[in-house]
Amino acid sequence: MKLLAIKKMLNDMKLRNKLFFSFVFVVFVPVMIVGGYLTNELKQLALTDAVKQETANLDRVRKRTLETLKIPLYLSNNILYDQRLKEIANTEYQYTYDVVAAYKNYSTFDHYLKTYPQEISSIRFYMENPTLLNNWQIIPITEKMAKSVWYTNAKKGKGLANWTYIEDETKQNRKYISLVRRIDFLDFKTYGMLVISVNPDHLDLILSQESSPMMLIDDKNNIIATNHSEFTTKSFSKMIDSKQKLEEPIGTFRGKVNGEPSYIFIEEISPDHSSNGLRVVSVIPNKEIVENANHLGRMGLFVVTISVLIALCLIYYFSKWLSERILTLSKQINEVGKGNFDHTILVDGKDEIGQLSKQLNMMAKNTKQLLQEIEESNKQKSLMEQKQNHIKFKMMASQINPHFLFNALESIRMRASLNGEREIAQVVKLLGKLMRNSIEVGTGKVKLSSEISVIQSYLEIQKFRYRERIHYTLHIDPRTNDLEIPPLIIQPLVENAVIHGIEDVATGGEISVTSKWTSVGVYIAVMDSGKGIDEERLKKIKQMLAENEEKEGIRIGLRNVHQRLLLTYGESAGLEIESVLDKGTTISFLIPLERGKEIV
Repeated sequence: MKLLAIKKMLNDMKLRNKLFFSFVFVVFVPVMIVGGYLTNELKQLALTDAVKQETANLDRVRKRTLETLKIPLYLSNNILYDQRLKEIANTEYQYTYDVVAAYKNYSTFDHYLKTYPQEISSIRFYMENPTLLNNWQIIPITEKMAKSVWYTNAKKGKGLANWTYIEDETKQNRKYISLVRRIDFLDFKTYGMLVISVNPDHLDLILSQESSPMMLIDDKNNIIATNHSEFTTKSFSKMIDSKQKLEEPIGTFRGKVNGEPSYIFIEEISPDHSSNGLRVVSVIPNKEIVENANHLGRMGLFVVTISVLIALCLIYYFSKWLSERILTLSKQINEVGKGNFDHTILVDGKDEIGQLSKQLNMMAKNTKQLLQEIEESNKQKSLMEQKQNHIKFKMMASQINPHFLFNALESIRMRASLNGEREIAQVVKLLGKLMRNSIEVGTGKVKLSSEISVIQSYLEIQKFRYRERIHYTLHIDPRTNDLEIPPLIIQPLVENAVIHGIEDVATGGEISVTSKWTSVGVYIAVMDSGKGIDEERLKKIKQMLAENEEKEGIRIGLRNVHQRLLLTYGESAGLEIESVLDKGTTISFLIPLERGKEIV
């Protein structure tokens, strides 16, 4: 009972009071809840954006570093097939002069160093050949070096590049990240060890363009490049206190770096044809990445509070103003609902309510006009149906004459047969078959075998006319017999070959119709050995096929076939015409086995 009483009281309350109380009880509380939620979400969003931004920074450094590492890989691939190096490294020299002369004539390493001075620091090739001299590029292998870890690992690398942080004896034993790759000389059953050191200054330059602390580390956690001075002399394993980084090679982790809680971002760099790679690491202290998030959280809470206070002050005035205009609009809606489309009430203003009032009046006017148009449309539709029925009647009547002609031809054939004129009777029979086919053909598809039968009838008639001037052959792939194609799609091409190709040639010619089943579709071609077409005329015919409108004086039959093929099978199925003057013409097209996902 109390609920009913409260509901009745609310229903009887004035609209502006309802708006006010609805804001206080229905809007204010949800706004506070949503505001608090959004404030927290803004804080989390700021954290997420910071993580995404840093991930993007790492990806940019990864890509630029990978581009740098591609150069040593590229050079090692070239050196792998360097015949001159193979000869130098595997020659047993008798005299020191011969070694010096061989080194002097070999400038490949110097050329690479001059070409890529920013990316490459040095190129060294170690070879187990005691007759070689050490010129800081081609170096005889020593027993101590052969037992070193980096040499042993590269020896087992099966020709893959191994990225190792090792000392460069040609650079005062400074450590460089280097490509180490075994080069096999199969002809001599020997091998050498190629070492290409990457210029650390170039790697430092890549990292220096990033604002956050970053470093490049190898698979042994050695720091090989960094943009932060505190990271230069430490190992990554000693700097970081996070067990997760030992379990996962890449990702975003939390841990302590130099004793300070931080976010740790790790991205892997995996060069092609390499047995290992590098990693790029970014370290951002928690206080830096959370600072913006906390600021956004405070700003969000402040904005929500101010908005609610301002709304409470203004709601009473707006509720009264809105209620009056809404009541006026309600009266207008009631009139339209009753079917009174001529009644007009305008609400002042250009806001949503004013626009709604104008649109309601426009809707009423359009509805009235639409009813009138529907009535007129029904009249036009009825009249159109009458005209269509009349056209159908005329089309049925137009079939009387072709049927009469077919019956007359049949009578002539029978009379010729009775009189012993078997050749004339056969030709009349074929002509009648063509007539029946033209009468019965519809808009659907027919089998290729049926179309070939019509073509054969047509060619036999032409052979009767021209005697020995026309010969024809049919090369039909049996697999294509059941292929369904549009009717009368090949016959116009054969007719074109007879009329335009052979008819004006005194000695006649040969016509060939071919069908082949290919992996992309069914290929159909009509070839004649007639007079052919000159290049200028052939160009005009191809332009005619591409035009949208028919013109007088052109081969409409060819254009009709071309357009029907395009409409049925798409752009790849149009006519292709090849011709050589005085040698003949070939007209072909391809019916694709698939159109979209449907088999033809």
